[in-house]
Amino acid sequence: MLAKELINYMIPPLKGTDDAHKAIVWMEEFRCAHLPVIEENKLLGFISEEIILEANEIDKEVKDFQLTGQNSFVKNDTHFYDILKTATDNKIQMIAVLNEDDSYAGVITVQDTLASFAQAAAVQMPGSVLVLSMSFIDYSLATISRLIEENNAKVLSSLINEDPLDNSKIRLTLKLNQEDLSRIVATLERFGYRVIGRYQESKQAPPQKERLDMLLRYLDI
Repeated sequence: MLAKELINYMIPPLKGTDDAHKAIVWMEEFRCAHLPVIEENKLLGFISEEIILEANEIDKEVKDFQLTGQNSFVKNDTHFYDILKTATDNKIQMIAVLNEDDSYAGVITVQDTLASFAQAAAVQMPGSVLVLSMSFIDYSLATISRLIEENNAKVLSSLINEDPLDNSKIRLTLKLNQEDLSRIVATLERFGYRVIGRYQESKQAPPQKERLDMLLRYLDI
């Protein structure tokens, strides 16, 4: 999924000459914490209610505020993995999309991106989740997948991130198509892999929005 396919055309940009009152009204109307500010179809940054209230100048033009998120943008052919990284790096829940000539094309919300990520990462498919901790030198998805497939299961998706408790290690999160993890865990541990989390799917699984909200809190954005 590319950035140009995730643009939310319901969220309009503010012109630099729009005043802060209009910005607040639009943020309430479109239920978003930030809005993009553009001038001559170029991104100036993002404005938020917090920025406006701190300045306490409701009639001031939005381009004259101390805008944020000037680096919170991606090109229209950016993959959604890099979109999430940009959002995380900038601590903002909205990302501008620019055309090849750097002109403004629209915005993507993190919520929309995570919804697409959830689909691509097989979140909606039945199964379970395993989390492994290991040194990067020991990481081989081919080997781990083979051990899992020997137990009549398939890896539907995988995600790697740095282990927050030990930056010399990585965490590998696997979505599997099998709910019973006991034999798989036993096999992996027999071959020296450390399983630090296992999550069987519950019949009372939370709705998609709650799952995305939990992921947002995990990413701290």
